[in-house]
Amino acid sequence: MAALTPYRLVNGRRVWRPEGQPARPPAPALQASLLDVAEDVGFGPLGDIVQRRQLSNGAWIDLRRGWVTGSALLFERLRDNAHWQSERRQMYDRVVDVPRLSCYLRGDVPWPDPFLYDLKAALDAHYAAALGEPFLTCGMAYYRDGRDSVAWHGDTIGRSSTEDTIIAIVSVGAARSFLLRPRGGGPSIKLDVGHGDLLVMGGSAQRTWEHRVPKTAKDVGPRISIQYRCRDVA
Repeated sequence: MAALTPYRLVNGRRVWRPEGQPARPPAPALQASLLDVAEDVGFGPLGDIVQRRQLSNGAWIDLRRGWVTGSALLFERLRDNAHWQSERRQMYDRVVDVPRLSCYLRGDVPWPDPFLYDLKAALDAHYAAALGEPFLTCGMAYYRDGRDSVAWHGDTIGRSSTEDTIIAIVSVGAARSFLLRPRGGGPSIKLDVGHGDLLVMGGSAQRTWEHRVPKTAKDVGPRISIQYRCRDVA
C-alpha cells in the first residue's frame, strides 16, 4: 500500500491520500434525513423485524431498515475519527485510484468508536445459531459522493471461497444503491441502503452471487459502509 499523508482538515475531518497524489475536494456535508435524527446513537431490536429474502443456490439476504438510530451522528464520528486510507490498484496497463476510502479494523486493535463493539455484540447474539462463532473484524468503506463505487464482486478470500458465511453491513449516511446479481450474470436486485439500515448477506451469497455499489451522476451525499466478518473471511 502506498504511503499516506493527510492533505487537509475540514471541520476537524481528516482525509487521506497516497504520496504524490493530487487532493480530491472534500465530500459535501451529510444532509440528515428524519431517520437519522436522535440526540445519541443507538439501535433497535432485530428478531422478527428482520426481513429475509431467499435467493438462488442457497444464498439469502436479511434487511432491517433504520436499525441504527442517530446514524447521522455515528456517520460524523466515524468520518472524523477513523484512519481512512486511499489505495491504488493495477488496472490492466495502469495504476488507478480505488474510488472510495477504506479502514480495516482487526479484532485485536482498538476500533475508532466504541459503538462499533455494541453493534457487533447485537449481531453476534442475533446470528449466533447460524454462525456458530462471533464476528471478528470490522471493515469500513467511505463513499464520499456519486463518483465513489465498488465493482461487481463476491467476498471470496479465505473460507468464504468454499464455505457458507455471513457478512453484515450497516450503512450510515446518505442512501446509495446496492445491487446483487447471480454470479456470471442475470437479473439484478436493487436496494437503496443508508440512514442506519442493516443488510446481511448469508448462505452461499459470496460464492454464488455478486454485489456492487455503482457510480451515479445524481447529487448524492456521503455514505459509510460498516462491514462485520468472521474469522478468515475477506
